[in-house]
Parts: sequence; C-alpha cells; structure tokens
Amino acid sequence: MTKDQASARALVEELYAQHHAEIYSYLSRMLHDDELAADLTQETFVKAFRAYDTLADPTRARPWLYQIAGRTALDELRRRRIVRFVPWSGESRGTAASAEEIALHGRLTGEMERALASIPERQRMALLLAEVHDLSGLELAEALEVSHVAARALLSRARESLRQALVVEQARSAVAEGRRVRSQAPSAAWGTGSVRSIRSQDRRAKDRH
Repeated sequence: MTKDQASARALVEELYAQHHAEIYSYLSRMLHDDELAADLTQETFVKAFRAYDTLADPTRARPWLYQIAGRTALDELRRRRIVRFVPWSGESRGTAASAEEIALHGRLTGEMERALASIPERQRMALLLAEVHDLSGLELAEALEVSHVAARALLSRARESLRQALVVEQARSAVAEGRRVRSQAPSAAWGTGSVRSIRSQDRRAKDRH
C-alpha cells in the first residue's frame, strides 16, 4: 500500500466512524429503502476512498461526503425510479414552523409525504441537506456541487415547490373526504331511520296489548 493509499484509508476510516450514521440516515430518507441505503452507505465510503485526491481540504470532508452520497443516491433514483419518501422523527426548530420544516422534521401527514414525493429529486435533496442535516449555505453548495448563489436559489425553489404541492395534496384530500362522507351519509341516515321505525313499531305493538 502506498503512502497516499494509507493516508486515504486512515481518513476514510475516521470519516466512517464520525459520519456513517448520518450518511445512512440521509440515504434512507432519499431512497425509502433501509437495506438499499445500507448498501449505498458502504458504497459511498468506498467511493470516498477512491476519490481521496479530490478532497482538497480535510476540514471540509463532511460536505464532500454528502456530495458523494448525493451522486450515489441520484444515480440509484434514476436507475430504479424510486420517488417516495419515508417519514422520520425529529423536532422542528424555531417557533413558527414553515411547511418544509413540518415536512422535514417528523410531523408528516400523508398529504405531506405525497407532496415531498412529487417535487424534483434535486430539490428534495436540497431540503434534506439544509433542513435535516443542517448543512450551512457553503456546505450545501459544496454538497450539491453548485455555487452558493445557486444552492440558495435551488433551496428557495424547493420550498416553493413543496408549498404548491402541499396545496394540491390538501385539495385532493378534501375532495376524497367529501366523497367518503357522502358515500356514508345514506347508510347512516338509513340506520337512524331504521332504529326509529323499529322503536315506533314496538310502541304500537305495546299499545295494542
């Protein structure tokens, strides 16, 4: 093993110990498949070892890892066309939670899950990295391989896409709920009327006796 390979192995082993859990969590949320996420987490660190010479600054290793994990996730998403999200636990930060913060910190409804699933993959990635994994503006840009300005613009589009998608899903849920209520109303009315009819007949029978 060469000196560079030994240095790469030592660094990646250290990064694995520090960041394995969060990279796995990120991939699990992106892919909605825990077993696949575990495999791709291992693949991410193998790729990190191979790409050691692309890490110019070891102090910036975390966004570099997310960059590699993000590429790996997108490759898999494109290959398998996985577009669903999984709910996760966590507390929303701040006092006035935005739509994306509610979605990304655990208070997920079916509507929110469907809304998240419908926005573009890169936008979902930006939301996850910024809101769940707390990457700063510069770290987000590094992880997404874009400029700081472009990362901020992508995150803004992602938040707006989520808001719009949520409105659509809420409207669909309202329509579905209206149909459900209407479909149940006749049977409920019949049930009430039937009980009253039975009671009335019972009273008349008693009166005749």
